[in-house]
Amino acid sequence: MRIEEQICDVCHKMWQLGWVAANDGNVSVQLPDKTFLATPTGISKSFITPDLLVHIDREGNVLEAADGLRPSSEIRMHLRCYEEREDVHTVLHAHPPAATGYAVANVVLDEYSMIETVIALGSIPVTPYGTPSTYEVPEAIAPYLGEHDAVLLQNHGALTVGADLLTAYYRMETLELFAKISLNAHILGGAKEISGENISRLISMREGYGVTGRHPGYKKYNRE
Repeated sequence: MRIEEQICDVCHKMWQLGWVAANDGNVSVQLPDKTFLATPTGISKSFITPDLLVHIDREGNVLEAADGLRPSSEIRMHLRCYEEREDVHTVLHAHPPAATGYAVANVVLDEYSMIETVIALGSIPVTPYGTPSTYEVPEAIAPYLGEHDAVLLQNHGALTVGADLLTAYYRMETLELFAKISLNAHILGGAKEISGENISRLISMREGYGVTGRHPGYKKYNRE
């Protein structure tokens, strides 16, 4: 499947799963020549087709686009991820309801209570508030990109990065599932964390499972 078709497939899945509504969310992929394909602004992810994707350079300038389309208004956030991380080739931004609930409540997902999430992502921080479409958001997320492949954007949504499109998409899936499980655990009286010794063992198993990307280790955030 061509990368353009893969991007559209991910966009359609995001919409079908209820992670985006109306014109929400955006996806970008870095091409071998260090330019990018990005979803356009103002179009629902349910309607995205390969011919609607926008080709841009590292400064966000449009190289090729149909009918005067422009890249997502959040493209500065995407470009900052590529600038900070040479291993990142895909950026995904969406509003998955459970994870975004944590972002809106300004509650970090740093409970080490689910084995798969401990291995895949570790703690998931909430980055400081930034006004969309400005440089505030890139500046807010930059300090977290060195350790995290998934972050919550305060009062906004979620962001995942990856070495390829499917990896970034799977990380968003993992984030949203963990947010749902965490919420259910709180309803049932609170999550029971894995012991520190076992957390360390799980993190050390990442390579054996073929898990790539960054991991913060056993990191808790100040919730005050």
